[in-house]
Amino acid sequence: MKTSSPQRIAEYREKGWWGDLSLHGCMRQHAEQNPDLLAVADQPNRADLTGDKPFRLSFRDLDRASDNLAAELLSAGVKQQDTVLVQLPNITELVVSYLAISKLGAIISPAAVQYGAHELQHICSTINPVAMITIERFNDMPLASNARRYIPDTVPVLVFGQQININTQAMGQPRLAAHEASHAVDGDSILTICWTSGTTGTPKGVPRSHNMWFATSRCCVEAADYKLGDRFLNIFPMVNMGSVGAFLYPSMLVGCSIILHHPLDPGLFLKQMQDEKVTFTVAPPPLLNQLAKNEAMWRQFDFSSLRSIGSGSAPLAPSMIETFAESYGVEVLNFYGSNEGISLFCTAQHAQDATERATMFPRIGAGVGNWDSYVSQIVRSRVMDLDTGEEITEPGKAGELLFDGATVFDGYLGTDNSEVFTDDGFFRTGDLVEICGDPPHFYRIAGRCKDIINRGGMKISPAEIDILLEGLPNSLEAAVCSYSDERLGEKICACVVPSPEGPAPELADIVGYLANQGIAKFKLPERLELFDALPRNPLAKVQRFMLQEQVESRIKEAAQ
Repeated sequence: MKTSSPQRIAEYREKGWWGDLSLHGCMRQHAEQNPDLLAVADQPNRADLTGDKPFRLSFRDLDRASDNLAAELLSAGVKQQDTVLVQLPNITELVVSYLAISKLGAIISPAAVQYGAHELQHICSTINPVAMITIERFNDMPLASNARRYIPDTVPVLVFGQQININTQAMGQPRLAAHEASHAVDGDSILTICWTSGTTGTPKGVPRSHNMWFATSRCCVEAADYKLGDRFLNIFPMVNMGSVGAFLYPSMLVGCSIILHHPLDPGLFLKQMQDEKVTFTVAPPPLLNQLAKNEAMWRQFDFSSLRSIGSGSAPLAPSMIETFAESYGVEVLNFYGSNEGISLFCTAQHAQDATERATMFPRIGAGVGNWDSYVSQIVRSRVMDLDTGEEITEPGKAGELLFDGATVFDGYLGTDNSEVFTDDGFFRTGDLVEICGDPPHFYRIAGRCKDIINRGGMKISPAEIDILLEGLPNSLEAAVCSYSDERLGEKICACVVPSPEGPAPELADIVGYLANQGIAKFKLPERLELFDALPRNPLAKVQRFMLQEQVESRIKEAAQ
């Protein structure tokens, strides 16, 4: 399967942006050159999660295991360009599945383990998989039995530990060798159909080729300065950009070890960083905020191998970045990416100031700034006025971020993409940004186009208020959403998870806290709802549409 036009392929290959690398080709190179280097390791508590012992595979082991699984998939009827649905947590079998399916020239569609009947049936109707791969259980989720109930009977369910297994023996697979000899895989072949994170409703399929993934992975390599033998601790589900682009593809490209973790356990996260001598990891802002406030916990461990930590998917707190840099000696990198191919990042080289790094990203590909960056050569970006469609070049005016280049996909699977791209091919990200900085060589994320709260004609970015609420006393996390109002159309509700140590904040406390930061009065919340936890997707982004639905439901119940 190829989604890119011959013209796009020819142009990007001529520029040197795309080539003929494949995921399994890079892995095989390291299996030959660095056979004993650790490729992937399970979390030490795996037995509690799946009932199986943890694996630790070298690059040689990974090559053999993926050869053997590929041969089993061939026997099960999987062919080149077939799509295989995979629902696995962050365990070794997931990495092996990516490599095995890559060797076959087939397509992997990884689904979050949280997906149930609704999502799996939607995915199956979209991609028509020839098989599904899963495990018996993960925590209290009976993945195998759920799969057999939710997906069509015509789709065989292959369960690790039953029909298929991890086998690192050198078996010699003549059928696989014959298949590969007659079914070439090039860099333009689609390997993955990942799914949008669900911040706006039903997930959409995002096909991505090897070339698209390698372009994205080089952005991460540049941002975090990956080196041969580095060790990555991966806590995000390996089903989308946050893990596939930041860890899986870079590890095979550079030759690095992936240490797996899932679900998030802060104590285990810290112990793995120490015990595995992790050099780089990515963590959600709430976890980093907690660690920044608890120096005693941080000091219990030896993190001398750790060079930096990436974060993103939500606003970062400048105070957290300062604490990590000044007290812990670790730089926090701000990442902003998406399955579709947005690739922005801000490091200490771009912005030493913590406030700037927490909220701003270099305008790569916009023809401004003296960015000595490979990424700036392979992408283009600009800002579009939502009302006129004209390009915005002046600071301080919010518009939609447009993105184009080697990292960007070709369109959602099975949907009308006429409004997804501009007439000249730029991807319409749906994200609001404004040009900022002195000189104005940066973007500041202002929110989602559809997230904007319209209070009596005054347009309000909820992301702006979220950032200000980061330090709200007596709260673990907070975000805002809109709720309906007959007179003004929409008003703002503050949604807060209170801290167990102190009294829950009241609306007056929140209004006073925000007012003291100089926010305009029309942006102040007029309602407060307390939650045990904010709804988040697998990338830890607050699902604002779900917050809004819950708030509206509470208002309706209170009125009855």
